[in-house]
Amino acid sequence: MTLKKTNSCASLIPHVDATLGAVAARFANHDVEELRATPTNLRLAGRIRTKREHGKTSFSDISGGSASIQLYVRKDDLGDEVYDAWQTLDIGDYVGVEGSLMRTRSGELTLRIDSYALLAKSLRSLPEKWHGLKDTEIRYRKRYLDLAVNDEVREIFRCRAKTLRALRAHMDAYGFIEVETPIMQPQYGGALARPFTTHHNTLDIDLYLRIAPELYLKRLLVGGLERVYELNRNFRNEGISTQHNPEFTMLEFYAAYWDYQRMMEFVEELLTVCVEAVLGTPDFIYQGNMVSMERPWKRITFANALMEIGDVPGHVLEDEKAFRAWLQERDVAATDLSLGYMWEAALSRFVQPLLLAPTFITHFPQDVSPFAKATTDDDGLVERFEIYWGGLETGNGYSELNDPREQRSRMEAMAGGGSKELSEQRVDEDYILALEHGMPPAAGFGVGIDRLMMLLTDSASIRDVILFPVFRSHEDIGLLQQVIHELSQLRRCLDLVKFL
Repeated sequence: MTLKKTNSCASLIPHVDATLGAVAARFANHDVEELRATPTNLRLAGRIRTKREHGKTSFSDISGGSASIQLYVRKDDLGDEVYDAWQTLDIGDYVGVEGSLMRTRSGELTLRIDSYALLAKSLRSLPEKWHGLKDTEIRYRKRYLDLAVNDEVREIFRCRAKTLRALRAHMDAYGFIEVETPIMQPQYGGALARPFTTHHNTLDIDLYLRIAPELYLKRLLVGGLERVYELNRNFRNEGISTQHNPEFTMLEFYAAYWDYQRMMEFVEELLTVCVEAVLGTPDFIYQGNMVSMERPWKRITFANALMEIGDVPGHVLEDEKAFRAWLQERDVAATDLSLGYMWEAALSRFVQPLLLAPTFITHFPQDVSPFAKATTDDDGLVERFEIYWGGLETGNGYSELNDPREQRSRMEAMAGGGSKELSEQRVDEDYILALEHGMPPAAGFGVGIDRLMMLLTDSASIRDVILFPVFRSHEDIGLLQQVIHELSQLRRCLDLVKFL
């Protein structure tokens, strides 16, 4: 299809010979003489990013994907009317162009165009690249603009796609099959978290957005699918921070006849291979600190990590009253926490920030691990591990509890707990029924993709690696600002009354 010498919107999208990135790569080593000796005519498309006029000629840059190419536009090539129409185009407009490749005197790869078509008009101007889009909240709320003007942001999400491909490839190579489990569930479970609730009108039942796929994936083990994984979206109606978003992505997988030790070996290999595939190196910088994926990774029990890294006195670890007092002296809220949750609070405060190299924390208290198999020592601990690196917790795994009676007992204990999350828990009778049909010994693991991406892209906030993070509505912000303003006015009045 030949492009028209026009400035009107094209009724048909012209055939494009190649992406701008492919053209730049293909002709990267072609010099001026090579391009001149073997004329190459191409049809390309992209968004106008710059325009520089020089009388009867002009230069523009169009971008697309991760690349850009310069356009050389001459009045003698287009004619007066069409050239004048080209001059009316704005930065941000999408154009299709046709012409011959060349290099300028400065060596820049350039398309000398002899026809063009306006493909889409930008009615609003794009932010200026370096100064027009610096407010982080605006960047997150209007991600389309953030992507349009910031090359480094587009690279983050290319890296995310590359990471998912690498993870899938490794799982597939080990015989895992990818599955899909329900996002809307009649009963939520698999994690201690508060769900989002919705209502199905036809069935007249409440449903819950999944907080974790765990119990459905383990039903598949009962059914004979021995190695399964799911790249899933989970939803938890909880707080928002630099490390938490209510909607997030997990890679969760289960393998029959593995235990937590075998799973740690696999996770170590999986994440090392993934990092090297994405970054090209096992070593990278995260927030100013070097992170090395050199194997084997450090393994340390939960209790030893608290004592040796967090300087928690050993004598308080089994004494709920003494541990609570020790934490409260250090401004760690522990009033309503059981002993296991106090361990977790201490780990988060005193140990986690110091774990830069990949580290497995093992042997968790049973009261914070309701689906993990107990250790053979009967010491109140379970065969569970978490992975920490760069100061972030990114994954959780364990030998799976497959005793239906023990699982029922733990679920009943959870449902009787004192916290909000625990009080809303119910025994999943269908899951217990599945276990009663027999589930093979197995191990499972889940890695948070968003936190993994924080590490791989050196991002300080989880919002940097999520295309559309959750925010308070503009209306709520406006109301909050109004309330703050009115309170400020009231304070001024009170101060005036006090003065008088």
